[in-house]
Amino acid sequence: MTIEELTAKIRKLNSKAGQMKMNLHDLAEGLPTDYKTLMDVAAETYEIYRQLDELKQQLKQMESAK
Repeated sequence: MTIEELTAKIRKLNSKAGQMKMNLHDLAEGLPTDYKTLMDVAAETYEIYRQLDELKQQLKQMESAK
């Protein structure tokens, strides 16, 4: 994967992460309504941010290896 491809993937995932963050925020504001979905939304949000962190670390390594 090239730096450009990785950067594009990070941008796309960053957008999705922002949306998940808002979904989690909206869900938290509406508690206790829909509390049963809280763990699923939180887990999905966590996974997206974990992937994003991993990709950013890869990008940093690729850029420093230039």
